[in-house]
Amino acid sequence: MRRNKTSEKKEYSILALDDDPIMTSTLQAYFERSGFQVDVENDPNQAIERIRENHYDILLLDFLMTPICGDQVVAEIRKFNKELFIILLTGHKSMAPPIRTIRQLDIQGYYEKSDRFDQLELLVESCVKSIKQMKTIRSYQNGLSSIIEFLPQVYHLQSLDHMAEQILEALSSLFSCTGCFLAVLPQKNAKDAKVQIFQKGDLEDTGRMIEEIRTGSSSEQKEESVLTALLSAETFSPVVLGAVLAQPPLYEERQLFSIFARQTEAALGNNALHGLVRRKNEELTQAYDKLGDSYMGIISAMRLMVDAKDFNTRGHSDRVSEISYRIAKEMGREKEFCDRVRMAGLFHDIGKVGVPDQILLKPAKLTDEEFDIIKRHCSAGAQILSAVPLFQSIVPAVRAHHERLDGTGYPDGVKRDEIPLEARIISVADSLDAMISDRQYRKGFPLSKALDELRRGKGTQFDPDLVDILLGLIEKMGAEQFLEETGAKRNSEPPVK
Repeated sequence: MRRNKTSEKKEYSILALDDDPIMTSTLQAYFERSGFQVDVENDPNQAIERIRENHYDILLLDFLMTPICGDQVVAEIRKFNKELFIILLTGHKSMAPPIRTIRQLDIQGYYEKSDRFDQLELLVESCVKSIKQMKTIRSYQNGLSSIIEFLPQVYHLQSLDHMAEQILEALSSLFSCTGCFLAVLPQKNAKDAKVQIFQKGDLEDTGRMIEEIRTGSSSEQKEESVLTALLSAETFSPVVLGAVLAQPPLYEERQLFSIFARQTEAALGNNALHGLVRRKNEELTQAYDKLGDSYMGIISAMRLMVDAKDFNTRGHSDRVSEISYRIAKEMGREKEFCDRVRMAGLFHDIGKVGVPDQILLKPAKLTDEEFDIIKRHCSAGAQILSAVPLFQSIVPAVRAHHERLDGTGYPDGVKRDEIPLEARIISVADSLDAMISDRQYRKGFPLSKALDELRRGKGTQFDPDLVDILLGLIEKMGAEQFLEETGAKRNSEPPVK
């Protein structure tokens, strides 16, 4: 049975504060008759300390007191207690503090004193309802926190016996059960299979409850103090989870049990799936490798389409990729980084596949509108590659390879360290190969002149450290060997007609 209203009120404590002892005694007598626990205090400063040291749900206090008034008392209390419900008592409405002050101090209401306390009692009961709701919310939050703490334990891959032990331990702690159980039912087509039962605590008629749930003869829970759930998934046998409580469960307890059951179901399913995944892992890995090869083939074909559009830029991406890779290695970066730079260099111009031929192959100087179209290849390339999971790691470098250190690049106008390091490396390699290669509108520069241009662009267009690394690499290898090994030679032969 539920407790009556009087016993419920005993759970709530009131502190009555007034510098008039007769008033506090009257309040105490009235509200104790109504079933509340009531303490009284006539000194405002002592009242503040009592609230600091003890728990009270509601404070009834006079506004005009000595040595400090009620609003000052509330201001001090709110420095350390935000949850106390406060009702301000005034001798006359005209003596009440302004509404703005009441709101600022989070006062729940005020009451004009009279010889009847029925309206004040309504205010107090309204506070009690709010406190009950807050306790329900807090209880629900605590329950959810307990479930969240429980999840990492049960999601570890382990034996069913160990999982069942952890599940029942958590269930018992969460609901203060007198007993709880987890029963694994046989599959419908299983012959001579028995129910496997794990339980904790003192339980009676567990078998009956399980049988009723399994056969569907009990669509509603007959026992008010029992919570059960049927867990079923394709990856494991049906499971019945049950908890027997000392008292009928509250609404929020039923909701928490439902959440707990769903998480338990997911954990059991995850554990069962692991076995399937382990057996299929090699097959899936092989399939992924084939898919990756297919992706690479598709993107490589698109890259070759860009090369095929313009004889003069044929092989440009391969050369940029190789130069970028050598810069990254010279920096002493790890293999994963170097490989990422190499791949980004290979696909940095993939977005040009969407640039019209009349612009891409134009022998004369581009107009501003045409150059704006050319500049879109950075974001277009990033968009193409972002659709393929295998290339997600190189998308930022492809998008940013035409950004400049001074922020005047495109497409985003970012600068310095905002530009990914991979993009800054590709920018140096891309510019070098572009300068020494023949184009429709000009002959390629000698290597020495191209390097001078890189030096002039240090700190504005190019990362100074990366330019220095490239210069040092060329000096160490020798210009001819560098050009030979990276393929960075000017291609001045006419296209085959």
